[in-house]
Amino acid sequence: MSPLQPIRGTADLIGEDSRRHRHVIDTARAVAATYGCDEWSTPIFEATAVFARTLGETSDVVTKEMYSFQDRGGESLTLRPEGTAGVCRALVSNGLTQTLPQKIFYAGPMFRYERPQKGRYRQFHQIGLELIGPSEPLADAEAIACGWDILRALGIAGDTVLELNTLGDHESRTEYRAALVDYFTARRAALSEDSQTRLERNPLRILDSKDPGDRRLIAEAPTIGTYLTEAARGFYEGVKRALDRFGVPYRENPLIVRGLDYYSHTAFEFVTDRLGAQGTVLAGGRYDGLVAEMGGPPTPAIGWAAGIERLAMLLDTAPPAPAPVAVIPIGAAEDAALDVLQALRRAGIRAEMAYRGNLRRRMERANKIGARAAVLLGEDDLAAGVAQVKDLASGAQAAVPLAELPARLR
Repeated sequence: MSPLQPIRGTADLIGEDSRRHRHVIDTARAVAATYGCDEWSTPIFEATAVFARTLGETSDVVTKEMYSFQDRGGESLTLRPEGTAGVCRALVSNGLTQTLPQKIFYAGPMFRYERPQKGRYRQFHQIGLELIGPSEPLADAEAIACGWDILRALGIAGDTVLELNTLGDHESRTEYRAALVDYFTARRAALSEDSQTRLERNPLRILDSKDPGDRRLIAEAPTIGTYLTEAARGFYEGVKRALDRFGVPYRENPLIVRGLDYYSHTAFEFVTDRLGAQGTVLAGGRYDGLVAEMGGPPTPAIGWAAGIERLAMLLDTAPPAPAPVAVIPIGAAEDAALDVLQALRRAGIRAEMAYRGNLRRRMERANKIGARAAVLLGEDDLAAGVAQVKDLASGAQAAVPLAELPARLR
């Protein structure tokens, strides 16, 4: 019988991969906390309607990529394909629409049935930020600045570029949508099959097409700037002013769009050229209509999500595993060594002791696990209330009182 293998599109996080993954989450969590965010954790599966309603019944995610199933009670459930919908559902179902603003950070696995690619999996992981309640352009800039500061803290900001656009308000989008329909209808025969379908259902999504023929048409298509109302233009200028003040560099890209009606105003992506075609590492926008889609009151919001796998791939080096301390009993000192071992652990020091072996073999194991120091405990040392502490890098050794071991080794 052949050994069982992981499901296609999934990956085990072991050793260096696990440390990279955890480093991204811990760094993002710490930076988000400085922006006043609390961490939320929502279930990894929800009622299918949570995602079908918010992602659009005709979107590729809903029609092709969601992992949906019926439970034993006959209810249709879906493994979450993204994090924002669950956060907004939690806001409404926990009665938090009356206590705004809410600043939220989250991290966890997401699931989409799609073709695995570099940095893209069927079970993947995201960090995300949602600012729910504020309607001012400063909130958009603050959300983007938090993402930028996370990239800076990870040491990868220099490998990314922030691309920025506005989707305008409802009036702007309505006029722009009509202009796109007119433009692409006149060129319908030259559109790809997918874009012809999008022309009927969601013309803004044509601008996302990667088809070479579509791209040639898109290059000459109208852009939204011509159709912005004064209010929408003022909002966009406010976002850019605040980003300038925060010191966040950006370039404007009029082709960044979001297809669903609840999106408005700011849309943005941090992109890189280090990951091939899958260049977006962090993206988001304003979604003032989403909470209402969940049954709550009209509530402004801005947020983003970032793929942990892609961010981890951009790290130049993996964080090293913490070097442990090896506790090594000599002779009949094993019981006392166990006391020392636990005292070090309770002081927050990573400590290990080989289960068996003579002094030579235990020292070999200390070197094998990359220990930074060895605590040698012989009967004479214990009688004197000390341990011999050997620095395994320099070879220096000194007697240290047992009570001082945690402080010395910390």
